[in-house]
Amino acid sequence: MALYLSPFQFPSISSNKFNNFSPSKFSGPTITFRQRILDASPVIDSSRCCTFKARAQAGNNGSLEATEPSLVVCFGEMLIDFVPTTSGVSLAEAPAFKKAPGGAPANVAVGIARLGGTSAFIGKVGEDEFGYMLADILKQNNVNNEGMRFDPGARTALAFVTLRKDGEREFMFYRNPSADMLLQESELDLELIKKAKIFHYGSISLITEPCKSAHIAACNAARDAGVLLSYDPNLRLPLWPSGESAREGILSIWNTADIIKISEEEISFLTQGEDPYDDNVVRKLYHPNLKLLLVTEGPDGCRYYTKDFSGRVEGVKVAAVDTTGAGDAFVAGILSQIAADTNLLQKEDQLRDALRFANACGALTVTERGAIPALPTREAVLNTFLKSVS
Repeated sequence: MALYLSPFQFPSISSNKFNNFSPSKFSGPTITFRQRILDASPVIDSSRCCTFKARAQAGNNGSLEATEPSLVVCFGEMLIDFVPTTSGVSLAEAPAFKKAPGGAPANVAVGIARLGGTSAFIGKVGEDEFGYMLADILKQNNVNNEGMRFDPGARTALAFVTLRKDGEREFMFYRNPSADMLLQESELDLELIKKAKIFHYGSISLITEPCKSAHIAACNAARDAGVLLSYDPNLRLPLWPSGESAREGILSIWNTADIIKISEEEISFLTQGEDPYDDNVVRKLYHPNLKLLLVTEGPDGCRYYTKDFSGRVEGVKVAAVDTTGAGDAFVAGILSQIAADTNLLQKEDQLRDALRFANACGALTVTERGAIPALPTREAVLNTFLKSVS
């Protein structure tokens, strides 16, 4: 199986109610702390730099060089997830929570960096302790955070998430509004976006202004620069005014994406109850300019659809502890390989290999609690493949 994370070839391997929160203003020494984070040199793993194809070289200020050919820029929300320390309970029943950095686009950015790729994050957090902590976490994980902005008048978003005994995930969000909702078009780092090979985003940033306009402007800038657009709707109904507004919002930018990843539940939602396992139903969501449509099926793997071929790739079986971030890890896995070699979009065998890798990324993530803390390294994913054939 040829993995497109490096120039090396690996042997063939056979064989997813709003709650208002308005704490008092933080009054710590934010400016000094902020400068420490943003001006610090990035943490570079020298062993990965010499191994991976087209690894970014850091400039004097930690920025990416303009010649970086495989950069993935992720746009949207970054927040703090609170995950119960006990599995299989409701949020109300949870005895305690573990604090974990999260937010789907940020998860993808960190996931790509953990796999040896090159990534950047664009979004807004509060000018508070949580916001600075998140910026620092990106730096620690080799993610370029020059596109982050800090809002002195709004808090960093919080989310409580659990997997109940019935298998359903339960979310409770604290945004009133949160800083990520307030990113403005004038605050976008357009030069960073134009350097990307892939620009990745979700739908949560489409819910309210001014972030909606910033989102659309960022996508337009990326498309005009010839950047591939990657879209994971990441449906979170409690954040939308209504189900219909969510459906309209998600579909409003559907036809501009080159790569789309959706879940079975999202297919049912977008098609208003049609069978997500019916290929004819899925094909209704395939627009003329789309290069790749991916459908994740949790532990069962994924399906893929292009203009010329389609199929299914089995998942990797593991003992699940927390499914938070599994879909984001899958996205990180596949985007890291597409960014390194876009030709696999036209070559089914290579695409299937890349999706096996992405499935393993998602599977490993569910074996630990939290999203970013659980995202796997390249070495962990490759070890999973070695175990599967031993």
